[in-house]
Amino acid sequence: MSDVALAKQKAIDHLVSLQDGDGWWKGELETNVTMDAEDMLMRQFLGIREPVGTAETANWIRSQQRADGTWATFYGGPGELSTTVEAYTALKLAGDPADADHMVKARQFVLDNGGIEKTRVFTRIWLALFGEWSWDRLPVLPPEMILLPKWFPLNIYDWGCWARQTVVPLTIVGSMRPVRPLGISVAELRTGRPAEPFEPALSWAGFFQRLDKVLHLHAKLPVKPLRAYCIRKAIKWILARQEADGGWGGIQPPWVYSILALHLRGYPLDHPVLRKAFDGLESFTIKENGSRRLEACQSPVWDTALAVTALLDAGVPPDDPTLKGAGNWLLDEEVTVRGDWAVRRPSLPPGGWAFEFENDNYPDVDDTAEIVLALRRMAPDEPAVQRAVEWTVGMQSRDGGWGAFDADNTRRMAEKLPFCDFGAVIDPPSADVTAHVVEMLAHEGLSGMQPAQRGVKWLLDNQEADGSWFGRWGANHIYGTGAVVPALIAAGLPTAHPAIQRSVTWLEQHQNADGGWGEDLRSYRDKSWVGRGDSTASQTAWALLALLAAGERGPVTDRGVRWLVATQREDGTWDEPQFTGTGFPGDFYINYHLYRLVFPLTALGRYLDG
Repeated sequence: MSDVALAKQKAIDHLVSLQDGDGWWKGELETNVTMDAEDMLMRQFLGIREPVGTAETANWIRSQQRADGTWATFYGGPGELSTTVEAYTALKLAGDPADADHMVKARQFVLDNGGIEKTRVFTRIWLALFGEWSWDRLPVLPPEMILLPKWFPLNIYDWGCWARQTVVPLTIVGSMRPVRPLGISVAELRTGRPAEPFEPALSWAGFFQRLDKVLHLHAKLPVKPLRAYCIRKAIKWILARQEADGGWGGIQPPWVYSILALHLRGYPLDHPVLRKAFDGLESFTIKENGSRRLEACQSPVWDTALAVTALLDAGVPPDDPTLKGAGNWLLDEEVTVRGDWAVRRPSLPPGGWAFEFENDNYPDVDDTAEIVLALRRMAPDEPAVQRAVEWTVGMQSRDGGWGAFDADNTRRMAEKLPFCDFGAVIDPPSADVTAHVVEMLAHEGLSGMQPAQRGVKWLLDNQEADGSWFGRWGANHIYGTGAVVPALIAAGLPTAHPAIQRSVTWLEQHQNADGGWGEDLRSYRDKSWVGRGDSTASQTAWALLALLAAGERGPVTDRGVRWLVATQREDGTWDEPQFTGTGFPGDFYINYHLYRLVFPLTALGRYLDG
């Protein structure tokens, strides 16, 4: 057996060993310590923080501090102000003395970078809950937003699904302006610097800054019947979207803020809704070696789809028990109810899959496309697959591309609000999601139909000047290019097409000296990092998938495969501390622990198959 074939078999064996008895796979979804710091602060606010959990969480936060005293948002990244402020606050709450060396270093970094005054809005909201920041100095999002019709600018459905689920409960929290004891002070993290001057009045930013002042005046008026009605309506909206696992959207921010909103509106902590929410959070908790950390999200459906594709590409037969178990589990996870996506597509029948174990309100196009690609190879006549294809086609946006959770979620006015200084708040079409759909439609034999052709045109129109494609949900141009090239080839573009050749040239130019590929997450903000970073297993695999689809089997591809073989661990997987997944470009990143295995296995399988 060749060393490449041996590496493939070792990866197969390791991946199979990770499968759950019910048929699914789930790797850890690793993020940064803001999840853990905010969990501790939430428990302090609710009066349920207890010593053991506090100590375990503090152990984890300390373990992630770097030598310079800072915390970053991704492995190897620069120190990040808001993350460091939240981590410092949590550790001080846990009992770490302010004059301890690690706290002094953290505090100095905070002060050198503008102090609390320069942190993001979400950090200052957490501090305002304890009187460490004034509610008067935070942007206002009024509960009356819940009444705006879907055609009106800034209605809640103009926000991406993750953002709207966060914003609605925050309108309640912000309107009530609660303050509870923290038991410590972090006033030492303030610089005393004055607020930044307003932007010009005729700019969008300046307009919304001045509008925010008006909303502050409105917020100070006595409670009126309209506001009370809006809060009740918002509470009803929140309750209707609680998932079977107790969460909201399967992600931490709306989960936590919904708990706070419901509690502030009189729901006791032992109410079934809140008890279910806390039980669900516990299932997102990882405890080991005396520490406790939270996953911001979980990705079993996505991981399972990628694992199935990897095994199929590696030559595992479709009727293998491992794959049959995974296929049956995926079919059971089909979403058959209408969610928020139906606001923009009211006549579209439901279908498709979500990302998490329980997130029926928010199936997503990306998961659905990948699952169709996998299931069609195992269960070609399954009706669920056809329903998913029809739903995915119906989710195409007017410009020809596909977003992740909603169609035509492209109004950018929300991005201008003073509140929106962190994370993506809308869900426009992206190259990676559009590529996965185009590839799926091509394998369905639909590449000649209008939806696929419009998707191909969108991809060609959105190729970067350097020949790559931007990666919305993965890091970054390597991910986008690794998704788009196989899709365009599957849709019928010849390998000699200029767009394909430009992407091949870009990949060749960005191969590292060791034979691998890597792209640092700083590329989202600093273009000098585009296509540049330490070689990683997942990113090397993405580059290889593009090159192999383009018919490139020369020295560049061979060197990439040699890198994967040489860096494989004895147990069949790869080390990858780097974060190669993206939550919010420029702000929030993810290390999907299964990426380091499924994508290299896919690449090795396709390399050997050719």
